[in-house]
Parts: sequence; structure tokens; C-alpha cells
Amino acid sequence: MTENPHREAPAFTAAFAAQFRDLVHWRRDVRRFRPDPLPDGSVERLIELACHSPSVGNCQPWRFVLVASEGRREAVRASFQRANRSALDGYDGEQRALYARLKLEGLEIAPVHLAVFADEVTERGAGLGRQTMPEALRYSVVGAIHTLWLAARAEGIGLGWVSILEPDVVAGALEVPADWTLVAYLCLGWPVEEHLDPELERAGWQARAATADIVLRR
Repeated sequence: MTENPHREAPAFTAAFAAQFRDLVHWRRDVRRFRPDPLPDGSVERLIELACHSPSVGNCQPWRFVLVASEGRREAVRASFQRANRSALDGYDGEQRALYARLKLEGLEIAPVHLAVFADEVTERGAGLGRQTMPEALRYSVVGAIHTLWLAARAEGIGLGWVSILEPDVVAGALEVPADWTLVAYLCLGWPVEEHLDPELERAGWQARAATADIVLRR
């Protein structure tokens, strides 16, 4: 007999909802890590949970690359240095000085480097939902990354998303298929410190927008 897929949904309590709200508020983009290794299997467990995220057409286009090779990591660090210098050149005056002081990555210390790609030519899902919005494929990967981020935070693991990189250089250094697009390069590890507010807000770069300013009613 075929197992009945219909099951009673779990009841989430008000206390759980409050804890989840705290989880979202305390999820931070971590740039300062301790060098201590994470427990064996922890990253694989986080990835497994991330793979339960929704995806357009159920195509599951996310591809995870654990970067263990020091040579490949060094290639990524070099890419960051070049991209960061280029970004700095785009600012002037006080904003340039502030940018130069920002801590924007944890590539040197974080014990885990994880690159996340979108498989642009996956046959899974048969293109459902992507005919008019093909970018939904990459959005699906972002959703998986956010699931992984929250799951990591729930275990006290810090995660930092490094976007100041040369995507083609990183893809080449990791020798992934040509049809994979880099979506994120993540650093994971135990955070040195905990903060409720974003680092860029503390540094004076950008305050959070008020919800009323970003919600429209039509």
C-alpha cells in the first residue's frame, strides 16, 4: 500500500513564534570569526535543511561547493582584494574613508568556506514558472541560502555573505560547470561577538529603513 502523504501539521506555539522572531532579529552578517572548527557534520546538516527550501517548479537549482583547498581559498581572497579596491575607487571623500575602514569579509579566519551556485540549465522542473521570470531560478537559490542562514544562527553558528568578488574568477578557481552561476560565497564559523544591530548600521554606513517607508498599498 502507498503511504498516505497527508499528515497532521505541527502546532507551533506562541512561544516558538516569539523565538523565531528573535532568530530573525539576531541573524547577522558575521565578518569576525573564531578559528575553531565547527563540529563534524554540522555544515552538511545545514545544507540538508537548506535543500528543503521552496524552488520554482520544484527544480532545486542550488549547488553547494565546500571550499577546503587552501589554494582555491587564496584565489578567492585575491579576487576579493581586487574587487574591493575597485569598489573603493567608486567612492569619494568621507564615504571613501568610511568604506576603507569597513570590515567586509571573514575570508582569512572563517573555518568554513561555502560557495553557492545556481544551475542555470537544470532539467528538473521542466522550466515550470521560469518562462516569463527566468530569474526565479536564482531567487530559489537565495531562498535556500536564507534558510541555511537562519538554521546556522539557531545553532549559534555565524554566517557572512561575501559579494565583493569576481564571479567568473571564483567559478574558474572552483572548476564548476560553465552553466553554473555564482550566487553567494559564504563564510561560516563561531562568531567572535554577538550584535542585534547590523554592522553597517553601527559603522554609520546605512541605517535600516522604516517599514512604513517600504510598504505600498494599492
